[in-house]
Amino acid sequence: MPKRASAMKKAEKKPEKKRGVRGSKTGRPIMALLDLLGRRWTLRILWELRDGPLTSRALRTACDEASPTVLQVRLSDLREEGFVELLPAQGYGLTPLGKELEENFLPLHRFAERWSKT
Repeated sequence: MPKRASAMKKAEKKPEKKRGVRGSKTGRPIMALLDLLGRRWTLRILWELRDGPLTSRALRTACDEASPTVLQVRLSDLREEGFVELLPAQGYGLTPLGKELEENFLPLHRFAERWSKT
């Protein structure tokens, strides 16, 4: 393969995201995800968006009047990581990746419901 074609192929390769992970030096994907989801209000935002998009105000109300500053920081984090998107005239909604994450939470939700009755 000529040098130029080799260089172009390398340039096309998408670089892996470096994610800061609190409490872990490995940076493994599961640790990065748990770090993101463990931040205050993150899980609640994802949960409230499960039924469809919400405006900033409606989302703040659904999140028991969370601080607008914290809410916006978390929404920015979730948008940056591809879980949430801002939809014109609708507000914030889950992306396909966000919906996939939500589907993975449903077994945990069912478990929590059973656990709460014991």
